[in-house]
Amino acid sequence: MSNPPNDLKYAKSHEWLKLASDGTALVGITEYAQNSLGDITFVQLPKVGAALKAGESFGVVESVKAASDLYAPVAGTVLAVNEMLAANPEKVNSAPYADGWMLKIQLADPAAADTLLSAADYGKLTG
Repeated sequence: MSNPPNDLKYAKSHEWLKLASDGTALVGITEYAQNSLGDITFVQLPKVGAALKAGESFGVVESVKAASDLYAPVAGTVLAVNEMLAANPEKVNSAPYADGWMLKIQLADPAAADTLLSAADYGKLTG
């Protein structure tokens, strides 16, 4: 398994967060998570405008093996969802850190990202 990208923050529940300088962030699941799930067949995401609380479920990923809840790594408001995943859920498998992103959120508190794991720490968790 490849090393997790260094420019992301990670939740112990296997979601990643990519911070932007404007207080927004992209959210997705890690390569480790998608490998564990197997072939993704369906992704259920919240509506734009939904308020997320850190650690609470915001959606579901279904695969040939199982269904798994998705958890918000930080609190925030959903600005956009990756509409492409409705027709192409396999993008989560093929590009979990690129085309397989799930949400764009406005962080309630950008400093909350500092509570997440670094790539090195996440690698130790999954290694």
